[in-house]
Amino acid sequence: MMLLLTIILLLYGLSILGLIYGFSKVKTYTSSYSIPKTKFSILVPFRNEAKNLPQLLESLTKLDYPTDLFELILIDDESEEKFVIQDFGFRIKVVQNNRVSNSPKKDAITTAMQIVKTDWIITTDADCIVPQKWLSTLDDYIQNHNVEMLAGAVRYECGNSFLHHFQQLDLASLQGATIGSFGLNKGFMCNGANFAYSKSFFVALNGFEGNDAIASGDDVFLLQKAIAHAPESVQYLKSKNTTITTNPVDNWQALFYQRVRWAAKTTAYKSQFGKGLGIVVFLGNLTIILLLFFMHYQTALFLIGIKIAIDAGLILKSNRFLSLTTRYLVLSSVLYPFWAVTVALYSVFGSYEWKGRTFKQ
Repeated sequence: MMLLLTIILLLYGLSILGLIYGFSKVKTYTSSYSIPKTKFSILVPFRNEAKNLPQLLESLTKLDYPTDLFELILIDDESEEKFVIQDFGFRIKVVQNNRVSNSPKKDAITTAMQIVKTDWIITTDADCIVPQKWLSTLDDYIQNHNVEMLAGAVRYECGNSFLHHFQQLDLASLQGATIGSFGLNKGFMCNGANFAYSKSFFVALNGFEGNDAIASGDDVFLLQKAIAHAPESVQYLKSKNTTITTNPVDNWQALFYQRVRWAAKTTAYKSQFGKGLGIVVFLGNLTIILLLFFMHYQTALFLIGIKIAIDAGLILKSNRFLSLTTRYLVLSSVLYPFWAVTVALYSVFGSYEWKGRTFKQ
């Protein structure tokens, strides 16, 4: 048993070190300041987001991009409180979501696609704030690279609470794994709050066909389908100028359901690398728990310390790129295996709440 647990931890450590290496291979992009050219449609599916939408709209007014080259399409998914649109100085359209599947967000994007006239689409969320150079940097990259799909970074605006920083450390590890996998030419994950692709590419991929039975995954399943179809056309844009900021949730139950929703997608991955990494990460965290029962405590603490140090390497790289301070790292690292294993197991057998609705794997 002890030999098996040691082998699992060795595989886990090598996997994380591989991601750290891949992270370093993805260079931070510096814009060449091309003359704006690309026309964008920004798609924002929303449900009961009257509190959050004003800050997103306010951040869009500060973009250093010509207003005639972008539009905002808000897709209302049966909100109980209607959001009143004011004049923000750029084109805004509001459409009602046409529900046809088990995935409200995929339906919302598909609904919006029927009225999109631009070359490129960007998806983000209602509770996000976009940086000033978001579109200009995306446009510059598109003009200077042969690309049809771009994944970008997301960070939390944290308060002082342990809950907020626990979420950010978790997100930092996911962002690190995302960037690292692209650096290894094994991209399998992205975040729909900062995801761009050409409309023609979306059409060529037949959109979300084949995975619309799963409630979430409007981002990763489309990405994995795109990489299987044309890997050279899918890239990661590593730039502080395109990093989206969003808010962490404010209670543990909401965080648990959010992470369960994210984890529920893993079993349906088409990426063998993504599936394999998910299994290794789950077993690595489970092993940390088992060590406490099957190994002498000094040996267990030594191996746990090595795991924390390796994880910290990826997290610190991510937080440096995201311009965030790292707090509660050791405490979060001690608690995280119990959290991760519980979330993973529940995602397979339990249900979760999302936007006032209940979903089951």
